[in-house]
Amino acid sequence: MKQTPLYDKHLEAGGKLIDFGGWALPVQYQGILEEHEAVRTRAGLFDVSHMGELWLSGPDTLANLQRLVTNDLGKARDGQAVYSPMCTQTGGIVDDLLLYRLAEQHWLLVVNAANTDKDEAWIRERLTGQVILENRSAQTAQLALQGPAAERILQRLTSVALGEIRFYRFLPEVMVAGVPALVSRTGYTGEDGFELYFAADQAGLLWDRLLEAGQADGLVPAGLGARDTLRFEAALPLYGQELGPDISPLEAGLDRFVKLEKDAFIGRQALLGQQERGVPRRRVGLTMVGRGIARSHFPVEHAGKPVGFVTSGTFAPTVKQNLAMALLDRELADPGQPVDVIIRGKPVTAQVTALPFYSRKRNA
Repeated sequence: MKQTPLYDKHLEAGGKLIDFGGWALPVQYQGILEEHEAVRTRAGLFDVSHMGELWLSGPDTLANLQRLVTNDLGKARDGQAVYSPMCTQTGGIVDDLLLYRLAEQHWLLVVNAANTDKDEAWIRERLTGQVILENRSAQTAQLALQGPAAERILQRLTSVALGEIRFYRFLPEVMVAGVPALVSRTGYTGEDGFELYFAADQAGLLWDRLLEAGQADGLVPAGLGARDTLRFEAALPLYGQELGPDISPLEAGLDRFVKLEKDAFIGRQALLGQQERGVPRRRVGLTMVGRGIARSHFPVEHAGKPVGFVTSGTFAPTVKQNLAMALLDRELADPGQPVDVIIRGKPVTAQVTALPFYSRKRNA
């Protein structure tokens, strides 16, 4: 298995390491529920150095990216991050990524770890004109500091006024504990927080300094388990579950990140056709009425007929319910609709529920 620069730190902290897409990463330290609650109420620190970082530069960078992704990058400004799916010609999702605009001719693309090589090849094969692609994943570490105390903790290590960094904005050169880092107000937990990108050989230092700075605020190291339950409650999609090559962004509920009015992009015609005919499936929430937890790929039925499948499901610690996300036929996507999740061969009643399950503002 591949190791991030923080492998030894995870062992020191008592992390339970698992194979996650070929990477040795901690699923938990003290416990998933404890780490989940810490992020919701205080702060958690995640090692996400397995994520991929692709840098594009050159006069034709923006034009290439506009053709590659579904969102419209033309309105982005320097210091802004943009979320977007990247699609195939048939409208399936190659990956979902964050695109950071440092300048019109200079962008950072952050891609899912297991897709890094695939995404690099996909993009490289489709580049035209004057543009250079560099894969700096191995040289880059990434930490995610998430939770209501995140700004206060990080502010102790930098003179930059972090309160001026708005959501989905970033500063490319921030000194954090003496380490230059790109600091972005983004995350994958449904909470306020920051993601930091910096040289891999500084990972141990920043990890230690952040945990020290956050000790008084109850900051804890958090693993993949809590990261998954947090993103699940916030209904943030995960590639390989809510997203994939056979799922379109319209089916996944990412309509606002698909700008069909912009010039041609890969997959536009397929998505236009899907919109005109009516999107056949929709991502929905499910609240389990009967006893049982719905897991990924469990079938969903209505009146004894197949109508979709579960994409993710678990006990949601903050809202304290057994919940799931599923792809269902569009006729059954309205909240309140009863369906059955097939668990160990038996139908268990569930009810279609609006997403997200948890919102920081609504649940505050």
